[in-house]
Amino acid sequence: MAPRFNIKPIGNQYGKAVPLHDWAAVSCHAMTRSITLGGFAKSGISQIAEGWKMDHRIKIKVNGTDHDLEVPARRMLVDCLRYDLGLTGTKEGCSVGVCGACTVLVDGQMVASCIMLAVTADGADITTVEGLAQEGRLHPVQQAFIDHGGFQCGICTPGQVIAAKALLDVNPDPTEEEIKDWMMGNLCRCTGYYGILESVKNAARVSQEAGR
Repeated sequence: MAPRFNIKPIGNQYGKAVPLHDWAAVSCHAMTRSITLGGFAKSGISQIAEGWKMDHRIKIKVNGTDHDLEVPARRMLVDCLRYDLGLTGTKEGCSVGVCGACTVLVDGQMVASCIMLAVTADGADITTVEGLAQEGRLHPVQQAFIDHGGFQCGICTPGQVIAAKALLDVNPDPTEEEIKDWMMGNLCRCTGYYGILESVKNAARVSQEAGR
């Protein structure tokens, strides 16, 4: 089975993107270089701060629609989707990339949008939960979550649905264990997961029947 998450940064016009967890190392390197070279007039900290203030123009396709945006360097993808584009289906839960509520597809790969910088999505094709329904009809995964009680409060549901859709894209007939393994990164504090498991299993069955 394909890897669940694509944790590699997406390339863009700035060259190789720096993963978010490496920013601390970049910051320390900049500060060390400043001190070593005696560059106190313009310290590493001030250089980083100036970089965060910069706006960048990016082009992204979201749910089939092209967007040309100017975003701050520090803007996370989840904020770009919710506040710049008004696509509030994607939720932010933990803000550190572990709960799965903010999951979206970037070029077909699952991404935690709360820790992905919007500028690194430049040129990407993004799918959010709003983009799953077609011509007024819910995606089989969405319908299954309704029919089989795969949600309760709903905060985690968009991420759960996107993750389930991504699973069925790469494995149309998953076993129960494969579903559990794939969905383990999407946390739910309400349902106890049984409804989610049944929803994914039934979405797989319906999708297979529709494809026959």
